[in-house]
Amino acid sequence: MGGSGGGKRADWAGIMVAVVAASLVLEGSVVAVATRHVVGGSGTGWTIPPNASFYDKWSSSQTFAVGDTLVFNFPTGIHNVVQVPKSSYDACSTQKPIGSTLSTGPATITITSSGAHYYICGVSGHCSAGQKLAITVASSSSAGPAPAPTIGGPTPSGAPTPASTGRPSGAPEPASAGPSGNSPVAPGPSGGSSSAAPPRPFIYSLTVALLSVASSCLIFP
Repeated sequence: MGGSGGGKRADWAGIMVAVVAASLVLEGSVVAVATRHVVGGSGTGWTIPPNASFYDKWSSSQTFAVGDTLVFNFPTGIHNVVQVPKSSYDACSTQKPIGSTLSTGPATITITSSGAHYYICGVSGHCSAGQKLAITVASSSSAGPAPAPTIGGPTPSGAPTPASTGRPSGAPEPASAGPSGNSPVAPGPSGGSSSAAPPRPFIYSLTVALLSVASSCLIFP
């Protein structure tokens, strides 16, 4: 008996794990994996580039987001990485660094905010030779879903109002107005009221179905 009970509990635990996993996937709650950007590509890395626009072209081919990482591949002691404001980036100056200078390669930086970010090599002459990187990180905010239309709103101006008197004897009682005093709700295409509750989301139906299966497994081992 004990073994049978343990088997039921194991089956129940497995089903519940499946329900939770399905809910996370279908509701879009799974966190997206961050992207790892190798600066300059795996072939070039972080070095004095072949031309002044090299890192600009590489940056324009990438899509950066908060949580992504920048990997600067360079030999330790030959180059470094300094994050700077735009004014220092334009002047190839290390006078106003943002954070510490990264002198050990490869160096990895995690992007923690949206907007423009600027990086240069602080070794003398390297930035002016084109070893500088500017990136634009997209904002993580997005517009929310449009609000659902209101059902049973007020009657448009100028619309005729239904007669409320002069009912013949024996005629059926007219439908009463809704809670807000509006006209009776017209039946929908299938004969039901158009103010019926919207269908439940697919994830709700799936969860109910899986829980029903779990209950059946417990009742009928």
